[in-house]
Amino acid sequence: MASPASYRPRTGEIPTEPGVYRFRDQHDRVIYVGKASNLRSRLSSYFQDLSALHPRTRQMVTTGARVEWTVVRNEVEALQLEYSWIKEFDPRFNVKYRDDKSYPYLAVTMGEEYPRAQVMRGKKRPGTRYFGPYTHAWAIRETLDTLLRVFPLRTCSAGVFRRAEQVGRPCLLGYIDKCSAPCVGRVSAEEHREIAEDFCAFMAGDTARFVRRLEAQMRQAAAELDFETAARLRDDVGALTRALERSAVVLPDSTDADVFALADDELEVAVQVFHVRGGRVRGQRGWVSEKGAEDMGSIVEHLLQQVYGPERGEDVPREVLVPVLPEGHEELEIWLSELRGSRVRVRVPQRGDKKTLMQTVGRNAEQALARHKVTRSGDLTLRSQALQELQETLELDDAPLRIESFDISHVQGSDVVGSMVVFEDGLARKSEYRRFIVRQGTGDDTAAMHEVLTRRFRHLVQAPAPAEDDGRPAKFAYPPNLVVVDGGLPQVRAAQQALSDLGITDVAVVGLAKRLEEVWLPDQEYPVVLPRSSEALYLLQRVRDEAHRFANAFHRQRRSRSMTVSALDGIPGLGPARQKALLRHFGSVKALRAADLDELQEVPGVGPALAQTVLARLRDEQPGPAVNLSTGEVLD
Repeated sequence: MASPASYRPRTGEIPTEPGVYRFRDQHDRVIYVGKASNLRSRLSSYFQDLSALHPRTRQMVTTGARVEWTVVRNEVEALQLEYSWIKEFDPRFNVKYRDDKSYPYLAVTMGEEYPRAQVMRGKKRPGTRYFGPYTHAWAIRETLDTLLRVFPLRTCSAGVFRRAEQVGRPCLLGYIDKCSAPCVGRVSAEEHREIAEDFCAFMAGDTARFVRRLEAQMRQAAAELDFETAARLRDDVGALTRALERSAVVLPDSTDADVFALADDELEVAVQVFHVRGGRVRGQRGWVSEKGAEDMGSIVEHLLQQVYGPERGEDVPREVLVPVLPEGHEELEIWLSELRGSRVRVRVPQRGDKKTLMQTVGRNAEQALARHKVTRSGDLTLRSQALQELQETLELDDAPLRIESFDISHVQGSDVVGSMVVFEDGLARKSEYRRFIVRQGTGDDTAAMHEVLTRRFRHLVQAPAPAEDDGRPAKFAYPPNLVVVDGGLPQVRAAQQALSDLGITDVAVVGLAKRLEEVWLPDQEYPVVLPRSSEALYLLQRVRDEAHRFANAFHRQRRSRSMTVSALDGIPGLGPARQKALLRHFGSVKALRAADLDELQEVPGVGPALAQTVLARLRDEQPGPAVNLSTGEVLD
């Protein structure tokens, strides 16, 4: 770990303008991104007495090796640049929100000639009305199914709609009066649009008008002794009432707001949000994430960035209620207003119904954090414990924050492949996985392991921790703290020899044997046996098993290709099109092998030279027909 004093910039060198700063570690990896209205004041706060810093912040500044900054014109630009860099670099000390799902909306495509109601996710489309978000898609379908009784709006896809137009018959919903069937002319385009507009008005909160209208029609039908119509209208009123009961009224009808609440401890933060549209709670969502090196105001700011960022396409309401106002919340309001296209307010409720609702959301967050700790026993805590145990057991200088595991897969020496998986902070980082085709494939696991390790670490020796022009790290840029191989002492010594041949001495190597789950070290005759309840052993098993799975998947992929090789494959000048032409003309490879040069040249695209090459190759090798070994099917 570096001392922050070793890379602290001079105070006079730091500008006092607004900007965005990045902390990098010794391998030039971005570990934290932040913004400030005054860069000098903010950066100076990181280089004070370490004992006065939050533990997570202290870990960040001691992991860092340098700090850099970019000056911008105002705080709104700083907010946008900070968001972009967090999305690009995924810094490990910024708070990470694991809830990356796109929540569903009830959408009505008013831009089409015949508007359609459907479930939609992702980026908003122009000309479409959105209602939600909902927690589950089935909640939308239940609501829609109930309301179609009163508002028989089209819900079918374009293909189904065109097919009904062509055959002149509506779909099932048209027959049971849950669709007005504009596809067969039962209503005109104008009449169908009026139905869609009434549906949107009801979903937007104008509910009393439709209930009163149906009740008046029901009473009139009863007065005229048309009891069948009155009963149908009574059921329609009941359908609207059931749809309204599904969402509780909590605020005045005109209120559109998202209410956020957080509950945290030293390691994690639980987030809960209620989506209020038209005064009713239309959806609720929540998740638990690891905390970064940030205070509560910064956590709220980054939460809103990730929830409403342009890539996510979330609906920005008129009002965002939060438990703590982040620093520079005025710039956050400007950014959200640009995304929405109208004024957005970010504020802390002080009294009344909104404060009461905030307290309710807060209780949900506290309960979610408590349930998470009970059910998962503090996942981050266990990972930290596992890394600490590995450091102590293997006598490493630092905790192995980056672990790389390697495995070899083959069947009796054929299609030999290798895999490399990466775990950072105890979690799989799949974007860093790599696959290797072993060139000296003889079935010798130790030789294959030596080759794979040599190829991986040669990149590190030739170009240590390079960064590409766009600031992103190059492949194989970061060295691991620990290498784990699948196997016993021979595999471990082969891996250690590969590192020694390249002059690498600061990377620890261990092997995990499957039979007794023993940990082998290259310079010891006897293995280290970890307790079965050890979190360190559990982490090593997960790393080893993931490398094994990844290698086997690649091996199956290559083996399936080799199973379907034809005798015509690999002949120079004979591509797939000409192969098909030859087989179509002769019927099989056996008949092709018995043909003469003149007969081969009758096939379009086959000249004298290619015909001679084909016959020479077939009659020299004399292979049998190509067979799929898994099914026994003769492919030729």
